[in-house]
Amino acid sequence: MTTLDQLKEIYNLPLTTLILRAQEVHHRHQDPAGVQLCTLKSIKTGKCSEDCKYCPQSAHNDTGLEPEKLLDTERVMFDARRAKADGATRFCMGAAWRKVYTNSQFENILETVSSVKALDLEVCCTLGMLDVNQARALKDAGCDVYNHNIDSSREFYSKIITTRTYDDRLNTIKNVREAGMEVCCGGILGMGESVDDRLKMLLELANMDPQPDSVPINALVAVKGTPLEDQPFVDSIEFVRTIATARIAMPYSIVRLSAGRSQMSEEMHALCYLAGANSIFLGDRLLTTENPRQHEDRKLLDKLGLHDMHPDKAREIHARSKAQSESCGCESASAESAVVVEAGKAAEPVLS
Repeated sequence: MTTLDQLKEIYNLPLTTLILRAQEVHHRHQDPAGVQLCTLKSIKTGKCSEDCKYCPQSAHNDTGLEPEKLLDTERVMFDARRAKADGATRFCMGAAWRKVYTNSQFENILETVSSVKALDLEVCCTLGMLDVNQARALKDAGCDVYNHNIDSSREFYSKIITTRTYDDRLNTIKNVREAGMEVCCGGILGMGESVDDRLKMLLELANMDPQPDSVPINALVAVKGTPLEDQPFVDSIEFVRTIATARIAMPYSIVRLSAGRSQMSEEMHALCYLAGANSIFLGDRLLTTENPRQHEDRKLLDKLGLHDMHPDKAREIHARSKAQSESCGCESASAESAVVVEAGKAAEPVLS
């Protein structure tokens, strides 16, 4: 098991050493220049009954967002085809619901999932809480991945959300795993939480067995009308340190830069990639907030010498890396973290 003390030691390494250690892990277990491109589409917008303080889609927050009913399959397919043409390999569909109900709307979503899957895209859904039977139905329809974030530490979580418990979220993740889908699970930085809260969130993720297949790290977009509208944007170096710590603690996970990228400079993006981030969302909007334009992302990836990464290729690399690690007796993320901490302590400057 990874410990909080381990994560603190990793996070607090000199930034140059932290980036070096993260890159060493990244080169061992990932395509070092690969970036998975995804697209996230809101298929049902607004009027969510949850009281998440960060969310413009919450019915509790007066953000002026116009609600939209669940989109039909053909409307979603238009966006899925365009996403594939733009280079995305994963198409994610998000509905602003507290939980999934087994009704006609869910049947419509199952139909949409099957149709998108037929385009040879990896399919991800984020629909709120769901039980194991609903998770199995999604899996059978062709859903590969389910996103359900834990948002922050257990301690800070109750200051942001009161309508759904931390354990509710963990139970949904358990149901997703039991159904055979991959787990996409991460959190949000910049809500007023401490660095310890961020590390405790990473600890929760790192100690999942197995660890999440994808870890989205969001920077809060402070939307007017939400209780967090006056929150300053997260400190860029703290954000990069969190990315690097996530990479080291979860060597086989895809670490995805998610919300907040429109407020990040090219240099901040580059540092995040150096720290081990290897996925982004394409498209001008991310659910209801702004996202960098696709040509901007492409231009930066070209400038940095990075290339598109197909998820199947990433899985092949992960499988080979796990086999090699197991043969060397360092099969756990905890062992990997311990090695990195000790290496960081031992690093001495070379004096001429």
